[in-house]
Amino acid sequence: MTTRVAIVGGTGKLGGIIRAVVEDEPGFSVHAALSSRDDLAQIEGADLVVDASTPAVSIDVVRAATERGINILVGTSGWSTERIALVRPLVEASGTGAVFVPNFSLGSVLGSALAAAAAPFFPSVEIVEAHRDTKVDSPSGTAVRTAELVAAARTEQGPVLAPHVDQRARGQQVASVPVHSLRRPGVIARQEVVLSGAGESLTIVHDTVEPAAAYTPGIRLALRHAADAHGVIVGLDSFLDIGLRGA
Repeated sequence: MTTRVAIVGGTGKLGGIIRAVVEDEPGFSVHAALSSRDDLAQIEGADLVVDASTPAVSIDVVRAATERGINILVGTSGWSTERIALVRPLVEASGTGAVFVPNFSLGSVLGSALAAAAAPFFPSVEIVEAHRDTKVDSPSGTAVRTAELVAAARTEQGPVLAPHVDQRARGQQVASVPVHSLRRPGVIARQEVVLSGAGESLTIVHDTVEPAAAYTPGIRLALRHAADAHGVIVGLDSFLDIGLRGA
């Protein structure tokens, strides 16, 4: 049986990578490739919707898919825990599955896992993330996910130490973690998690150098699980046995 996939945002950078993976993956075929401005009625007849649109459009894509009883894989950035909570009742009531993946890179997922594992041992944790200047949202979805995992891992210790966050230059707090976003040409994606304690610091760095090569294994993994998912699932780590603390 072939899983027919409708890709919203299929004409963009990430959407193009996803489309190439779907076309190459046994048991999957492209049902439709929509731009972020196309009529979402075109997803009808698909077995799975993949959202690679924009943060402003993404919530409408999730609603359109679940209202039609179609599972959805969301690769669009900007989905915090609070935003996912807005659509969770709709997903659960429809009996569908919605998989939210902030980053398809396996290395990025492992970097977030290492940060979460280390977080209980350091009072200070800050994130510096950089993306190309065309990325419209900040902080990145990966940074938001990492901060939320760090906070979840520190339930016994409490919020991280983050002095002077009333000053705008100290970044945006996400789950108590200061996040600093750089948007500049000459970079694809980079995240640094800096954990500090008395007399020492630990920095966990992940770089995306070639997106197609970096994302393809994770996209394949996500496609296979999203087609049969039930309820809301967050993070590619849900399908990997890497032992995230607090996930």
